[in-house]
Amino acid sequence: QVQLVESGGGLVQAGGSLRLSCAASGRTTFRTYVMAWFRQAPGKEREFVASISVSGDLTYYGDSVKGRFTISRGKATNTVYLEMNSLKPEDTAVYYCAARTDYSGEYSTDFEYGYWGQGTQVTVSS
Repeated sequence: QVQLVESGGGLVQAGGSLRLSCAASGRTTFRTYVMAWFRQAPGKEREFVASISVSGDLTYYGDSVKGRFTISRGKATNTVYLEMNSLKPEDTAVYYCAARTDYSGEYSTDFEYGYWGQGTQVTVSS
């Protein structure tokens, strides 16, 4: 079991940057989980943003964020990050951290993840 808590959301102007964090806790070691970020805008389905392998060497991104967002995981901390640059109004959404028991793999659909955080709101103004 793992518990996930996101932080770092907020209001930013278009073109700006934000860094989201997801802290994992629980009995099972963080290093056995593929981690991901999803987002959901009002009236839309949950969308895959990025995922990262246990080693941190393999990362995958949704087409809408490639080249602008970077996912990473702390080496010594049970934390995964999402660095968001060149933000656009269409990036406005609730961002969720997710975990799956595995070592690597893209896993870009939400039903592939068993653990979720409560979400953090990101709002990008034009």
